[in-house]
Amino acid sequence: MYREAIGPWVSYRLQKTAGALKLPSTDLDIFVVRDFLSAAECKELCRKIDAQRQPSSVLGEFPDPEYRTSESCNLDPHDRLVKSIELRINELIGIDPAHGEGMQGQRYAVGQQFKAHHDFFYTDQPYWQEMERAGGQRTWTAMMFLNEPEAGGRTNFPQANIRVTPRAGNLLAWNNLDKFGMPNMHSLHQGMPVEAGVKYVITKWYRERPWTPGR
Repeated sequence: MYREAIGPWVSYRLQKTAGALKLPSTDLDIFVVRDFLSAAECKELCRKIDAQRQPSSVLGEFPDPEYRTSESCNLDPHDRLVKSIELRINELIGIDPAHGEGMQGQRYAVGQQFKAHHDFFYTDQPYWQEMERAGGQRTWTAMMFLNEPEAGGRTNFPQANIRVTPRAGNLLAWNNLDKFGMPNMHSLHQGMPVEAGVKYVITKWYRERPWTPGR
């Protein structure tokens, strides 16, 4: 089964990658890859996010107006820098590029956050039918920090007891599924509020089948 096999495959690749560190957890496959992006790449990506940002959206209905308060944008897949970074992410993760969603940029100002959530899709929600057609369940997430806010903005995995401090250029990757290929509740994570400065990240998600948005 694809979902069961993709977790060990990506984990094996990352453990063989120079500069990659597996974070200590028995319940979640999660890695940090140091200096994945250069300072110049981070600066240019921050500029692109600033030029295109708009209020972030969420799937489903969330009555809490503070659930996700960041700003986001979909990065142009035809942009030369974006294409080169996506190529490197695909080579690092080792998943068929056709399974990858487009990269999304996110910006968090002081007080902005993304409360605890999962990247996998809940199959009992109204949006699942559309997501299933567009490539099915999400498998791995790759998130890159573009800068270091003056305070706050850590990525917290409360059930895995892991908190990651933003470091410009570092990539954080985790498997949203468990060893049986089912949604892993321990992948719950949150973008903690920025306390000073601004935080920029880009995120790329992978699906169990080729991603076909708008089909």
